[in-house]
Amino acid sequence: MTLEQLKMLVKVAELGSLKGASEVLYKTQPAISQGIKQLESQLGLSLFNRQGYRLLLTDNGQQIYQHALRLLNEAQQIEQLATFLTKGNEATVTLAIEASYDLKKILPVLEMTQNEYPHTQIILKQEYINGALEAIKSDQADLALTAIDNLALHSGQYEAIKLYQGYLCNVVSPKLLKRHVELASVEALKDEYQIVVQDSGQSSKGISYSVQAGQRCWYVNDFSTKKTLIMSGIGWGRLPDYMIKEELQSNLLVAVQLQDFDSNIALNYQAIKLKSKLLGPVATKLWNNLAALDNI
Repeated sequence: MTLEQLKMLVKVAELGSLKGASEVLYKTQPAISQGIKQLESQLGLSLFNRQGYRLLLTDNGQQIYQHALRLLNEAQQIEQLATFLTKGNEATVTLAIEASYDLKKILPVLEMTQNEYPHTQIILKQEYINGALEAIKSDQADLALTAIDNLALHSGQYEAIKLYQGYLCNVVSPKLLKRHVELASVEALKDEYQIVVQDSGQSSKGISYSVQAGQRCWYVNDFSTKKTLIMSGIGWGRLPDYMIKEELQSNLLVAVQLQDFDSNIALNYQAIKLKSKLLGPVATKLWNNLAALDNI
């Protein structure tokens, strides 16, 4: 069984004659007739009823016809993918994203990339603290969306596009606050559990950020778990501002002002890529779309 035989089957079924199929497929009628007969012989089935003026599919032929349509469609997709890849387009592009980044802000860019390059798989890697930057340094990602300190930015290794400024806000639940009616110092929270997201990077392994000496901690690997624990009153900690707007408005969470602990930490999110890495066409277009994000 060949794709050519399946094409003959489909066209004869749709047009009802060898003559019509021959004109569309640019083959002689005898060639199409022979191809159909060979297919019937290989399958051990009669595909067409040849009693009338038009060639009509038998019941078995109708089922084979439906499968043939799917196979031909898949074959066409393979040809399109091969053409796409021979032009140098990437099969995959990996974007490492700091987990505190508001993904909704780049949905227009992701949608544009999907529409323009449907054959490229976009892989979104959620990373924490230093993880996104390390992902592009170790060639585990093509681009990164993360906050980056000035020392790293001015090292000359990276190109950067400013995206937006977000905040990590120090919050507690009303339940926990009842245990500390006059909460003014982080020292008072030492015996409560600070909920801390672990860094997915390796360079800072074992380092705890914004944790006072002697602080009790629970460690989690995502902000969703951290938020759930804080809202339950089990602990306290910082959460991205966009994740807690509704909870702050409805008093399910309370922002706390402490004399000796930053209540809000500003994070300047940027798109980052290595200057030394040559991006493919899809990653380049994604980069350019991120640069034009305000205009999309």
